[in-house]
Formats: sequence, structure tokens, C-alpha cells
Amino acid sequence: MSEQYFEAHPVSAHQLREIKLSFLGTDFVFETDAGVFSRDGLDDGTELLLKEALPHLSGRVLDLGCGWGAVGVISKKIKPAADLVMTDINTRAAELAKRNLRRNGVQAEVVSGDGFEAVEGIFDWILLNPPIRAGKQLVYSLYQDSAQRLRDSGTLAIVIRKQQGALSTKDYLQTLFEEVRLINRKKGYHIYFCGRTKHEV
Repeated sequence: MSEQYFEAHPVSAHQLREIKLSFLGTDFVFETDAGVFSRDGLDDGTELLLKEALPHLSGRVLDLGCGWGAVGVISKKIKPAADLVMTDINTRAAELAKRNLRRNGVQAEVVSGDGFEAVEGIFDWILLNPPIRAGKQLVYSLYQDSAQRLRDSGTLAIVIRKQQGALSTKDYLQTLFEEVRLINRKKGYHIYFCGRTKHEV
């Protein structure tokens, strides 16, 4: 059975590679490796999540399940005033995120732990491309914990594919949040903004 990207301590042989990409006119260079999510580049869902959330980011921001750091690094580079925290259960991914922050000349706190295990405090924004393959119970627990770690005016921004249960996910999110809005859908991906109170973003 192949190793999964949400395992805490990957043992697969390293396959380091460099990825160059441009986002909103800014150039980035990333290092990826085997044993992490989307090691070949920025996936369509994450790209859509970034495009929708970036214009609004401010305050304290959490990149939950940061992987090799695409969301956090790009967010910090384009929104340097954001107070950014990045976390991933995968220690290899967390180390890559640290290196990719340095490579792109930005700073943020990076921690490694299961969900919010190593994360302190509350946030204005939580950005999440949920680890669907880890199972519904784990993913739903991330939604639950996110609801408890947002400021009253805060927003959880998530991306999920329709075929991976976007509609049932929306139903569940509506049990946790006062407001759940479908912000965009493209190529089968749905972007939801979830707030503890009703507000305009």
C-alpha cells in the first residue's frame, strides 16, 4: 500500500524537486518531495482557494494542513501584514514549508501536529484544503475545531470537489457555522466561506 500524505512521519525515499510558478504576477520557487500532497505542483483546488481568499486576508491567518507551503508562502508574500501560522501533521511537509518560506523571503510560524494539536490561539482566517483520503471522521473534526478557533468575525475558507462530497459537506458545515456561502465553483471544485456570524467579506 502506498504511503499517504497525511502520515506523520513519511518513510518513502526522498525525491526532491524544484517547482517554479507565478501567482498574481509574483514569481515563486518551491521545493517538494515524495510523501507530501501534490508534490508535482499547485493543484487546481488550492489555486482556486487562494484566488478567492487572498483579496480578503488580514489579521491572524492559519494555513491548516499546509503541505509544502504553497498557500502560506503565497499568502504571506502577497499579504505581508498577515500574521501567519502554518501547520501539518506530516513532519516532512512542515520542514519543506519552513524551507520554502526562506526561499521566497518571507517569515511565518510553522508547527507540526495533528490538526490543531500544536496551534495556539484564535484566528481571523483559516484556510483548508481538507485531507479527504484521511476519512470523513477526521475531516469533520477539522471543521469542528476550526469553528472553535475562529474569532466571532472570522472565516473558514475551504475547497472541496463535488465528487468528494461538496454538497453533504455544506450541509454539515451549516450545523457548525451561522453562515456558509458558496463563493465559487470551477472544474468540479467548490469554495466555501464559513463564518460564526453573518457578515460580508
